[in-house]
Amino acid sequence: MISNERSWPHLRRPFQKSQGSGQPQPRQPYPPANEDTLKRAEINIERKLFVLALKENVRGRFLHIMEDGGSKHNTVIVPVSGLGDFSRRLNEMLKASEELPVKDVDSAGNR
Repeated sequence: MISNERSWPHLRRPFQKSQGSGQPQPRQPYPPANEDTLKRAEINIERKLFVLALKENVRGRFLHIMEDGGSKHNTVIVPVSGLGDFSRRLNEMLKASEELPVKDVDSAGNR
């Protein structure tokens, strides 16, 4: 992971096996890496706020995308090396969204 931010610590493996005793030992956390924000943009869509930030740290540049939906926060990190492919796929989804017909959905969510 490029960023220091750990939104889901329960997904990391907190223990590693030790060589001698066989007892699991807690892993040392990664040291904090200073991040510089190079550019930042905010987008409000319906009731959500999306924050896009181009950042840089000692490991390189990356796009940090944060979704703030009130009480819920989600984060996606895209390394700069993958931004071109990410952009192409996003444009494909936008094009498909414009071309495909919208299905009728009733108030109960049934189609």
